[in-house]
Amino acid sequence: MTSTGAAAGAANGAGVRAQVRTRDGWAVQHAVLTVTDMTGTQVLRAAADENGAVRDAQPLAPGPYTVIVTAVGYAPVASSAIVTASGRMDVGNVTLARQGGAELPPPGAWTIDPMHSTVAATAQHLGITSVHGRFLDFAGRIEIAEDLDKSSVRAVIKTASIDTGNGMRDGHLRTGDFLDVEQYPEMTYVSTGLEPAGPDRWTVHGDLSLRGVVRAVDLDLSYLGTGPDPWGGVRAAFNATAELRREDFKMNYNQVVAAGIAAIGTTLRVELDIQAVQGENLPTA
Repeated sequence: MTSTGAAAGAANGAGVRAQVRTRDGWAVQHAVLTVTDMTGTQVLRAAADENGAVRDAQPLAPGPYTVIVTAVGYAPVASSAIVTASGRMDVGNVTLARQGGAELPPPGAWTIDPMHSTVAATAQHLGITSVHGRFLDFAGRIEIAEDLDKSSVRAVIKTASIDTGNGMRDGHLRTGDFLDVEQYPEMTYVSTGLEPAGPDRWTVHGDLSLRGVVRAVDLDLSYLGTGPDPWGGVRAAFNATAELRREDFKMNYNQVVAAGIAAIGTTLRVELDIQAVQGENLPTA
């Protein structure tokens, strides 16, 4: 089509209009809208802009057409549409679902907010109760990819920031019997893969480095949703759990009490409640 024809189409309101979004209402910036006639011949192809809007001024002959909207990582959507006598087609809102039916926040960088997140661990004590602790100093970043399977997360935790609510116990946990914080001041987690595990749930595959040992650790991840914050930003919430064996990371210290019961359980349950802010920086306010 010539530029003169396109300009004329824009002037009289002809062409295709559509808005492409996820089920959560986020714009799908990389979506492509294709229009075919009843013979299956492609007559128009247009890409969505940064707001998920498709605006193409090419006038089409009046009649019925098929509209197909595609985007990497999303299930395609096909529907019928009519071009009016003016050459205009209003497709309206098109909702794309992630492949497999699971959603995540919009693609891009998300920075973990430690002020509104918790990294906790629980160990069994004497076989009958649990001791709860958390790490107070940590940071991390989540990268949501257009192709969801290529999303990633990296986190760093300061081991000396362990807090169980008891100073004497925390001091022992910082020694070589457990975290050995002087020799290993940080533990890190770097993801290696992501796969769906159900609606709004994934298994995050990754490597945990602790006490100089690197072990593969899977996180059971749930996405809890997104929303605005008071500082003009957007936040996403996640919950993740994992189970670690202390001996895998050379934390073999234990005491045996009556009847052969170990004072401290051999496994640790880790639970992460995470708020992440959209972008590469946290709000300064």
